[in-house]
Amino acid sequence: MAKEKILAVDDDPDILKLLQYNLEKEGFSVITAANGQEALRLVRSQPPQAIILDLMLPEVDGLEVCRQIKRDESLSQVPILMLTAKGEEVDRVVGFELGADDYITKPFSPRELVLRVKAILKRSSPREEPAKRISLGDLLIDLDRHQVWIGGQEVQLTFIEFGLLSALVGRRGRVQTRDRLLADVWNYEPDIDSRTVDTHIRRLRSKLGKWGEAIETVRGLGYRFREEGP
Repeated sequence: MAKEKILAVDDDPDILKLLQYNLEKEGFSVITAANGQEALRLVRSQPPQAIILDLMLPEVDGLEVCRQIKRDESLSQVPILMLTAKGEEVDRVVGFELGADDYITKPFSPRELVLRVKAILKRSSPREEPAKRISLGDLLIDLDRHQVWIGGQEVQLTFIEFGLLSALVGRRGRVQTRDRLLADVWNYEPDIDSRTVDTHIRRLRSKLGKWGEAIETVRGLGYRFREEGP
């Protein structure tokens, strides 16, 4: 069986060595890039199964690399894990808006990073399931094709946003804690920063228009999708 290929992008050679060592120890094949231009060249010539992407890069920064990858139909489904420094919350939010799947802050635990890489690979792997749809008023969710329509118009959601919507609508009327959503959508243990959920919920609400109003915040607990809709 071929090894899953990971592209690691960082201008710090020590971090690249750390990433390569720990990922290869877990059985991954690793290619590396020290700047954004090189990263874009490699991702097009040697498409990886996942990308670890530093935000602060020379020549072309990480956000622009993310933007170009997610705009390319042949590459848009490749999951991206962003590396950020503490305090770069604005950049993280922008990264999520561009379609990044997750982030981890420096300095990071190599073990946690490997677990996150495995999680995004698991989430992005195709699943053999029968076609299934959820219909609620003029909201239609195709669970097999990962597509959403409102009033016949398709709504473009990221992989994570789709997972959140499916989880909330599938259990509508019941409170879903942040820990539950992290476990179901991110495949994480519940000690991961729950603010990640809040960021994605905000983006999801804004994309759903009137249906965004059906996602209620339950203070101190999490979120609930109203059974009656908006």
